[in-house]
Amino acid sequence: MSWQGEMGTIVRHLINDVDSSSYSFSTSRIETSILVAARLSSFNVDFANEYTINVEGCSLSPDPTDTDTKDNAFLAIICLRAACIIVGSEIRSESGNAISIKDGPSSIDLRGVTGTLAVLYKDLCEKYESVLLDYRAGSSVAGHAILGPYSPGSDFVRNNDRRSGHIF
Repeated sequence: MSWQGEMGTIVRHLINDVDSSSYSFSTSRIETSILVAARLSSFNVDFANEYTINVEGCSLSPDPTDTDTKDNAFLAIICLRAACIIVGSEIRSESGNAISIKDGPSSIDLRGVTGTLAVLYKDLCEKYESVLLDYRAGSSVAGHAILGPYSPGSDFVRNNDRRSGHIF
């Protein structure tokens, strides 16, 4: 599977556009959004691989989904960023349709549509920022540290060594 297939499927699931019989977004729009997200993110992130991103030509090389050079961090960061871009554009489009009409006992209220999209947008963008921060931090596990002989906590570790059989 190429990057278009795998990353496109991930993005479609993130934005809840999975019914293949009636996609809300065309395949070319999804692919273009992925490439735009890759281009924008390449300014903020130094990925393990150097990627050549051509938005106009709709190409990305090397393929981040290739089994030999699979880059899971790239996939996660770019797919979340692409989902943020797509949902953000939908909020702008739908905000023009946010109307409320009352005619006697009947009423139509379309103001809540943008509110739901805004919640999804906020959630996706927070996930993107979290994954990006985790990647920049080296994907380290919280709580792990290197203690040297002069580190503030090293005395406690050294004095409470259970392997020696005694606690000081």
